Amino acid sequence: MTAPVSQHEAATAAPARGDDQACARAWVALTAAHARIAGQLNGALVRACGLSANDFEILLRLEHAGPQGVRLGRLNLAVRLTQPSLSRAVARLAGRGWLSRAGAADDRRGVLVTLTPAGREILRQAIPVHARTIREFLLDPLTPGELELLSAALNRIAGS
Repeated sequence: MTAPVSQHEAATAAPARGDDQACARAWVALTAAHARIAGQLNGALVRACGLSANDFEILLRLEHAGPQGVRLGRLNLAVRLTQPSLSRAVARLAGRGWLSRAGAADDRRGVLVTLTPAGREILRQAIPVHARTIREFLLDPLTPGELELLSAALNRIAGS
């Protein structure tokens, strides 16, 4: 005889593969959580540093690229903005002195984007805001076991 299942266990159990309603509920939960966290993150970054979440992501990707920078097309793949939106964001960030754009030496059509010292400084200010907001709205509400499970699940979905 199997032990009775608590309401919490039933609500958090993995849905059966063929359960379309469970699939829809999982999607709604994921998109609602993302919208809530993204909204909180965007607001915190704008208030503290004048950066949108997309601006932060662009600067962070450029920091990881190193002093050689990254081609605009490759940056586009990393930040998941449309090409026109990324071009506008890059122009705006360059206008604020946080990154620079130059023609790629090996391809006249290519644009190489690099982080400036001012961009590194604003990113240095933004990283703790980002971390604090992610902790508060994503990590802190979870138990250590839930956090481990979430991380494992998202890594599997992301293909890592």
